[in-house]
Amino acid sequence: MKHLFSALKTSAWICALLFFQNTLQAQDSARISFDKTVHNYGTIYQNDNGVCEFTFTNTGKVPLVLTNVYSSCGCTVPSWPKEPTMPGKSNIIKVKYNTSRLGAINKTVTVESNAANGTVRLSIKGNVLIRPAETLPEKEENMMKATPKGGETTPKERPTPY
Repeated sequence: MKHLFSALKTSAWICALLFFQNTLQAQDSARISFDKTVHNYGTIYQNDNGVCEFTFTNTGKVPLVLTNVYSSCGCTVPSWPKEPTMPGKSNIIKVKYNTSRLGAINKTVTVESNAANGTVRLSIKGNVLIRPAETLPEKEENMMKATPKGGETTPKERPTPY
């Protein structure tokens, strides 16, 4: 019984030391925080610019390294800084959505890093519509006008586009 109590006491000390060690390591690590985690394009038209940006800040004590940034679909392509982001500094992840695809946008971009707060998921949302047809001005019905001399016609004078 005495050995069992001693083993339990030792185990409790080991657990406490591991807990405090992890707490101290978390305090001396990188932390990532984003200005937003969702970008809503709203309603956009086919072939519009599908680029958006997510700004992040390293709020930790050591350099932040993004190890991988990937999307849930090939129609969404992220680009991110490959160099470390120093404590207190900010940087940008750019995301380009292929707006040639019609319909709802609901995609995820996953950010993996050395940050203590782990993996972060960003989202893009919106809807892509066909661009409405442009309306052209109506043609002039009578491109010719009568002159007073013998009913001859001459074309209307138009200003030169220069």
